[in-house]
Amino acid sequence: MRGQFKNTVMDLATKDDSIVMILGDVSVYLFRDYAERYPNRFYNMGICENTLIAVGAGLAARGLTPFVHTIAPFVTERSYEQIKLDMCYNRLGVNIVSCGASFDYAWDGATHHSYTDLGILRHLPNMEVLQPGSNKEVNELVRQCYNNGNPTYFRLSDNPHEIDVPVQFGKGVEVFAKNASLTVVTAGPILENVHKAVMDLDVNLLYFNTISPIDRELIEKYRNTTFLVIHDATGLWEAVNEIQGLSVYYHGYFREFMGCYGTVHDIRKELRLDVPSLRRVVIHFMKFSMVDKR
Repeated sequence: MRGQFKNTVMDLATKDDSIVMILGDVSVYLFRDYAERYPNRFYNMGICENTLIAVGAGLAARGLTPFVHTIAPFVTERSYEQIKLDMCYNRLGVNIVSCGASFDYAWDGATHHSYTDLGILRHLPNMEVLQPGSNKEVNELVRQCYNNGNPTYFRLSDNPHEIDVPVQFGKGVEVFAKNASLTVVTAGPILENVHKAVMDLDVNLLYFNTISPIDRELIEKYRNTTFLVIHDATGLWEAVNEIQGLSVYYHGYFREFMGCYGTVHDIRKELRLDVPSLRRVVIHFMKFSMVDKR
C-alpha cells in the first residue's frame, strides 16, 4: 500500500504544486524520485514526530498541502497533542499517512504495535479517519480527500486485501446483503479473512474504509439485526455504538498487550482473527442472534 501511496502522490504532484512531503525517516528511498523531482517540496526531518505535525500544520497555514508520513504509533499516540491543537483546533488540511497498521510490525513488539490510533483520532473535532484496506482504496481515497481542507488520517498496511469494493469517502459497502439476522461489520485489510470465513454463511457483511465520519445511514439500514464488529483495532466498534439502540458485539483485539512475537499472521491467530477461528466465532453469534430476535 505504501507503493501505491507513492505512485498516487507522484501523479498528483505533477498537477498540484502545493503538495509537500514530510517524512520521519521512513520510506525515504521509496520517495527518492519525488525528492529528486521536487527538492523544494520534500523534507526528511528524522525521528521527531511531534515536529513533523507542527511543521505540517505550519505549511498548511501557508496554503500548502502537506503529507506527513511515518510509523503509525509514533505519529498518532506520541503526537496526539500536536494533532489536536496544531491541526484540528486550527482546522488545517494536513494529511497524516502512517504505515505499520495494527500488528504489521509484530516482530518489533509492543512499542511498534498500533491498535489505538483509529480510536483516539476519531474523537477529535474536524478529523477525518480513513482505513483503506487495498491498493485501490488507497489510490481513490487519497485522490478524493487529500486537498479538501480538513485534517485527515490515512492508515496504511503492508498486508492489503484483494477484494474489489466500491470506494467513496464516508460510505460503507454492503459486501453481502442476505436479509440475515446477524450483520458482520469490519474495516481495513482484515476484510480478507472475514470474507473467507463468512462467504457461505447466512450473514450480512458490511465493510467500512472510512471510520470517521462513519456511514450512519448504512448501519441504520440493518438496525433490526444483531451486529458483530470484527476488527483488529479500536475505533470501528466505538463508531458503530454511537448509534443508539443497537445490539452490538465485538471480536478482535482484546485490550491486552501482545507479548508474542512473529508475523502479523501469528498475531491474528493469537487473537482468533485467522479464518478458521473467525468462522467458529461467527457461527456462534449466528445462533446467538437468532435467540436475540425471538
